[in-house]
Amino acid sequence: MAQKVVVSFILLVLSTIIFWVPFYFVIVNSLKTPAAAAEMNMAWPATLHIAENYKAVLLAADGMLIRAFYNSTLLTILSVVGLVFVSSLAGFVLQRRERGRAASMLNFLVLAGLMIPPAVVPTIWVLNSVGLFKTLAGLTMVEIALHFPFCAILYKAFTATIPKDIDESAFMDGCSGFKLFTYIIFPLLKPVSSTIIIIQSVSVFNDFVNPLYFLPGSDNATVQLTLYNFMSQYISSWNLLFADVVLISIPPLILFLFFNKRIVAGMTAGSVKG
Repeated sequence: MAQKVVVSFILLVLSTIIFWVPFYFVIVNSLKTPAAAAEMNMAWPATLHIAENYKAVLLAADGMLIRAFYNSTLLTILSVVGLVFVSSLAGFVLQRRERGRAASMLNFLVLAGLMIPPAVVPTIWVLNSVGLFKTLAGLTMVEIALHFPFCAILYKAFTATIPKDIDESAFMDGCSGFKLFTYIIFPLLKPVSSTIIIIQSVSVFNDFVNPLYFLPGSDNATVQLTLYNFMSQYISSWNLLFADVVLISIPPLILFLFFNKRIVAGMTAGSVKG
């Protein structure tokens, strides 16, 4: 018993150092003057500059951060809805038709999507060819494609826990395949759907690289790209940069704190078949 308490205490200290100390560092420096923040220390500021710093961040570049929040929110919603729809269908089909050469090839392609890195230049060429480069719709498709393999595998694993007798009973009652999935199977996928919605929402909202490549332009900025507003070759407003980091970290942090139990439940629900 004593050994478990010691191990728990050590893990608590390590988690505090790894996660909360950097967050404290960011918050403290977001309250300082530019000169004090440039010292990069964890000392509490002599005078707080909360209103000045956060107001400057919100008004910078004609309110770019507000537009970025709108763009990121819309991108996240569209991407997650598309992911849930496409991945749930794919996971259901892959699990129910896991035998045969075609099914093996599809499983291989899904697994390959987890291992093969995305090709930026060919993707830009394809998007530009169909008129979707520098558009929110094009970036949404990129996000769905990149996160599809992971989500499809989760749905496939969870679908394996649903007895196939349900399918047979539905078919005997005259139910089509699409109605079977829509009205019977998909409602049973609620735990894993909740997990995917939360994980992918945080991932897409915090994405920096894909918007940088596929959605350039100040009007198309997402929240992560607003960090460029306060950095330059000659001078960086570190206090405003840290204030921006705090603001764009709040939505994912709230989402994770309120729904972390659903994440664990959905990840483990499909791990054991029975």
